[in-house]
Amino acid sequence: MRKRILLTTLSIVLFGIIINNSAYARKQKVLVFSKTLGFHHNSIKQGIDAIQKLGLANKFEVDTTTNSTYFNDKNLKQYAAVIFLSTTGDVLNNEQQAAFEKYIQAGGGFAGVHSATDCEYNWPWFGNLVGAYFAGHPNQQQATLNVTDRKHISTEHLPEQWKRKDEWYNFRNVAQGLNVLIFIDEKSYDAGKNKMGDNHPIAWYHKYDGGRSFYTGLGHTEESFAEPLFLQHLLGGIKYAMGRKK
Repeated sequence: MRKRILLTTLSIVLFGIIINNSAYARKQKVLVFSKTLGFHHNSIKQGIDAIQKLGLANKFEVDTTTNSTYFNDKNLKQYAAVIFLSTTGDVLNNEQQAAFEKYIQAGGGFAGVHSATDCEYNWPWFGNLVGAYFAGHPNQQQATLNVTDRKHISTEHLPEQWKRKDEWYNFRNVAQGLNVLIFIDEKSYDAGKNKMGDNHPIAWYHKYDGGRSFYTGLGHTEESFAEPLFLQHLLGGIKYAMGRKK
């Protein structure tokens, strides 16, 4: 009798360990989505390679795809976060959009990189999730970034002023309630058309519709994905989207 109770107890403990390990595995996996139906960034390849290396070094798995059919209820459940890496155009159909909304509403995470704001203009829910829509950009050039929140996991390593070269986006339809991490100083470069003035965010995060969202406008250039400060910024954003604090 005692032996039977012991075996039953052991089975329950082992079952609990298996369930917990399975849940942990799901929480340590991300999907990188890089479908483009508009401009295609050459840096996507470097971005995928970089995120895969970050995953290996930080104990999370990385799946990559340009296939929109990955956006279904069953498949999305396995990911702690979905990363839109320089996506452009109308990349998801109505059914796929509904599945992604359900995923976020169930506590999923989203990280958008660079032209993630240059897609799905006719899907207001996504516009609020990513935080803004693309409104144009000037030529690539060096600019000064003011890192106003250095307590976040994506910015705690950055200097208060960060000078770097990239393609600097102007935005429209900026969502309410964003936690801005970095502003760009328009006086430090030629912002071109659609200037935003002193209130020109370039990276932010927020809770949205039950889930977590991070966006960085950085990452146009291939060189970005070999830049230590940017890679740490990107890693922190991915970790936030995954629900990790370190």
